[in-house]
Amino acid sequence: MKCIALYHVCFEDLGSFAAPLERAGYQVEYRHAGATPLAPDEWRDAALVVVLGGPLGAGDVAAYPWLAAEIDGLRQRLALGLPTLGICLGAQLMAVALGGRIERRGAADGIAAMEIGWAPLDVAKAAGPLDPLDALRGIPVLHWHGDNIVPPAGIASLAATPGTPCQAFSAGRHALGLQFHAEFAQHALEEWLAGHAVELARAGVDLAALRRDTARHGRALEQAGQALLHGWLAGLPGESRA
Repeated sequence: MKCIALYHVCFEDLGSFAAPLERAGYQVEYRHAGATPLAPDEWRDAALVVVLGGPLGAGDVAAYPWLAAEIDGLRQRLALGLPTLGICLGAQLMAVALGGRIERRGAADGIAAMEIGWAPLDVAKAAGPLDPLDALRGIPVLHWHGDNIVPPAGIASLAATPGTPCQAFSAGRHALGLQFHAEFAQHALEEWLAGHAVELARAGVDLAALRRDTARHGRALEQAGQALLHGWLAGLPGESRA
């Protein structure tokens, strides 16, 4: 089974998700969303598409016109009910493809414009022991975004944090969007810090504190994130089930 991992910056890769995907029988192929975009048949034929994160925004189509083709490809794939996982920017693009929208954080008093750092999720009560997100209850996860997802009508938020009402959503059993970074592998932190240096400086992030928190919570997130992925893959419908 082919899994296409669509990335936007090379250091935001599958992280801790790579090994369990390979164990589940997927052959992973990385593609850059703009430099090596997917053809229409690839959007249709891949057993799984994972759309990863990055510093761009879903509304940056004027500056990065290929984002429009990426959203259109997602729209067609999701309409066919094909397994699709979106992380951070990937989840935002999925939400737009489904008819939702994106808005900037920080509109409410006391809410920071960027959510960067470690904090647990408020997982929706509707999520029970059989829901993949249950694996993350009480586990601090890595947040790294300035845009918020407003899901389309009929799609509920599955998790939240203060200032981010939608941290996760699903569309049927085949599509899952995660605003946070469940795939983050702690060994990659310095790549993230270097790659996002300008953004971190503008946001006033304490790098020493971020390093300490990553050392404290990184391993637990890797284990919980892999449990989430395993649960979601196991629930995929039909022939796509791993």
